[in-house]
Amino acid sequence: MRALICSAPGLLEYQDIEGPEMKKDHVIIRIRRTGICGTDFHAFKGNQPYFSYPRILGHELAGELTEDVEGFVKGEMVTFIPYFHCGQCNACLRGKTNCCVQMKVCGVHVDGGMVDYLSVPTASLIKSNGLSADELALAEPLAIGAHGIRRAAIEPGESVLVMGAGPIGLGLVAFAKMAGAAVTVFDLNKERLAFCAEHLGVNVTSDPQGIVADAVIDATGNLAAINSGLQYLAHGGRYVLVGLQKEVLSFSHPELHKREGTIMSSRNATREDFEQVTQAIRNKTINPVRFITHRVHFSELKTLMENFPSDSIKVMVDY
Repeated sequence: MRALICSAPGLLEYQDIEGPEMKKDHVIIRIRRTGICGTDFHAFKGNQPYFSYPRILGHELAGELTEDVEGFVKGEMVTFIPYFHCGQCNACLRGKTNCCVQMKVCGVHVDGGMVDYLSVPTASLIKSNGLSADELALAEPLAIGAHGIRRAAIEPGESVLVMGAGPIGLGLVAFAKMAGAAVTVFDLNKERLAFCAEHLGVNVTSDPQGIVADAVIDATGNLAAINSGLQYLAHGGRYVLVGLQKEVLSFSHPELHKREGTIMSSRNATREDFEQVTQAIRNKTINPVRFITHRVHFSELKTLMENFPSDSIKVMVDY
């Protein structure tokens, strides 16, 4: 089968490799859609934590089952939870499977979905229940947003500043609004801000000076942005780090202390988050397909990754 392999930072190459073998408690999916995530791009560029090369990227996926499994039938369109957990560590036993001690994220710690066929644990499958391949491939980034808002414990009437208007930021915005918050989005990309204002109906800014929010949520992964975010936090507020940065973070302890502020991370998502997202899509509470600004065929993905469109919101790969 075909595979697009990231052999080293900045180096992608198509190769013919052996298809996956059948194994216990796994099912093989024929990949039909892959969404391109910031994780994929950062890994390609060489600045993604938890990463080693060579690696097949891709974890925002939808595809067709190649066989019947319990609760599913051959040919059914599905997505899956791409965070493969051990089920035995303290985090897993407490239901925090999203931060398993032995976490293996598809496309990060183990090879992912930039292939024709992929084997995944049957326990990770998510039924389509009428959702399209595009919608299913968008469930994962939205679930990260849903999880971040759940971590932030947003209450109706609170103010939220989302830093970063990429796909993860859009999910955070959508679910913060569903929670009843007044949302402002900060980004330096004016096209993305215009998209948020038009499609999500929130306040946008390229200069957050003077903003004070009950919850500040970073979706940039940018070191300077993360280090500056504390200044926008209201006293008694929560600062949630969804974006990932591999360098050392630096905060003023007095500024944090006088606010009695809470700093927390938000990693991946749980099945509860995926169920919330898929239900919201079915109910038309959110329409994630409008986030797709660019489409490319798998055979042209290498070229796109090497010349990534700066005006993209979400790139979707067809097969």
